[in-house]
Amino acid sequence: MEKGTGALRGHLAMLGANIMWGLMSPVAKVVMAGAVVTPLVMTDFRIFGAAMLFWIASIAVPREHVPPCDLLLLAGAAMLGILLNQGSFIFGVSFTSPGEASVITTTMPLWVMLLAALILKEPITWKKCCGIALGASGALLLVLGGGALNSASGSNPRLGDFLVLCAQLSYALYLTLYKNFIKKYSLVTLMKWMFTFASVVLAPFSVAKLVSLPWSQLTLGEIGGAAYVVFCGTFLAYICIMTGQKLLRPTVVGMYNYVQPVVAMCIGIWLGLDNFSLTKGIAVALIFSGVYLVTTSRSRAQELQGKGEVR
Repeated sequence: MEKGTGALRGHLAMLGANIMWGLMSPVAKVVMAGAVVTPLVMTDFRIFGAAMLFWIASIAVPREHVPPCDLLLLAGAAMLGILLNQGSFIFGVSFTSPGEASVITTTMPLWVMLLAALILKEPITWKKCCGIALGASGALLLVLGGGALNSASGSNPRLGDFLVLCAQLSYALYLTLYKNFIKKYSLVTLMKWMFTFASVVLAPFSVAKLVSLPWSQLTLGEIGGAAYVVFCGTFLAYICIMTGQKLLRPTVVGMYNYVQPVVAMCIGIWLGLDNFSLTKGIAVALIFSGVYLVTTSRSRAQELQGKGEVR
């Protein structure tokens, strides 16, 4: 189990990031409902906007030299953790139903656990397996209980489901492969370069659409919503994610994915679009019980220490 103030900061950071992401989904839907901002344009806002914000933030922190070999690694991190993850998910949702996409997102902690076992040699314990099963059960209860699967199906569900699954796999691979590398640099340096590389790859497909966007047709509400998505749902959320990734194990980081449907449920209840029920209460209890079990499971270092291999 992660202990100390560092771990507490990591848990608070992951909780904050997933709360902001949970709030971002309904906000982004409201912005895109006006038909001016498409899913691709929203992705452009997120990636280009975050890149600018991190470059501005880098002015206030000590400059770090990043050698070319590490820049290549950061380019790979940008492809896995930002571009493939966000792009595959957004386009996947456009092809499939939101309900099916929500169910597939519950598999991400499972992929993180399996990849961490293969790459980082993290032990697959009964606690981890039970925790992931409990968390997934709770998330599915919220998704299925909300009738999400009854929503309109997409134009190509198989392709959409595959793309959403690719989004989960790419992010799980990013969390696992870059667990140790990201400790070399400050989070501002890491995010500055990652979002820059993502912007460079995205630019050829996006510049023309952004130039031709009817900016004058955007309402104040849509501008405010887009600003939230960029500043809170991307800039601040990625700062929190990077903080959590530095301090916690990949499997624990992945488990916080289950917090997002809880946030969506709470927002729905607050807006009067949903009601609290016993089923929802059980679902929330299952999710946080699962997070607790994974958090208290043994890490690789603890396993070796228990065997007397680490001093």
